[in-house]
Amino acid sequence: MSGLDLDAEREIDLRSAWARITARWWLAAAGLVVGAVVGIVAASGSGTVWEANALLYLGQPFTPSGGGQLQSLQTNPKTVPELIRSERALEAAAKASGLTRAQLRGNVTSAPVTIATGATARNLSPLVELTVQAPRQEKAEQAAASLAATVIEAISPYVLQKIVQLEEQVATDEAQLARLDERIASLLEQQRQVLSGAGLSLGDRLVASQGVNANLSVAESQRLAIQQDVTDVRQLLSLAHQVELPRVVAEPLGKRADATSRRNGAVAGALLGLLLGAVAAYAVEPFLRRRSTS
Repeated sequence: MSGLDLDAEREIDLRSAWARITARWWLAAAGLVVGAVVGIVAASGSGTVWEANALLYLGQPFTPSGGGQLQSLQTNPKTVPELIRSERALEAAAKASGLTRAQLRGNVTSAPVTIATGATARNLSPLVELTVQAPRQEKAEQAAASLAATVIEAISPYVLQKIVQLEEQVATDEAQLARLDERIASLLEQQRQVLSGAGLSLGDRLVASQGVNANLSVAESQRLAIQQDVTDVRQLLSLAHQVELPRVVAEPLGKRADATSRRNGAVAGALLGLLLGAVAAYAVEPFLRRRSTS
């Protein structure tokens, strides 16, 4: 048989199949409708999933003097994923939410907040979104809050210790300033008494005044230096609190996230129903023919 004959035979077969389907188009249409309905029902019965998202700021640690950035747990991109998947973190989240570790395992994720996507993606700042999925809203929120607290606690020790030391330094400096203020007030009183000249000759007043002025100059210089140190330390404290210290920026809030949306279920069911209906329309004619001849 030649190639032309084969092509002609295929064309005839396709026309015959199409004719069978169009002759009983209502089977395909019925399959479409029934499939869509079944898809919606299946999607509705697939269960509701709640998703809670927490936004974490990991902080950017600096050297004690604030002069340069440090590499630490806060800057390691694997820190958060490893922490939230650890058994200790899952156990704490399970106790906080009433879920089991098995329910949490595989339903806990994290992702850095970036600009752009793919190979060009880069972090705007050390922001990470933590996500937990659970059967109920409050359980998802409680588990996410627990995991967020675990992360913050694990990466905060350096900055917290730094804040404690800076606050101690401020307290020490302010105590020195208070003592210097008392010293300066005493020297000013001595200066006033010397200048009043009570019981002192002109030469004695001049010598005494020079001594008091020298001590006053030293005390004021010391006070100026310590006051500048307080200002610098307070700036480092502000940097530690606002930039370095990890914190939860947005508390977890649950939202409904259906496992399969009704629209997707309807589309998938309709396509499958249409296919089955078309197959039925194609196959029903030979079946009826055999039945009528028997």
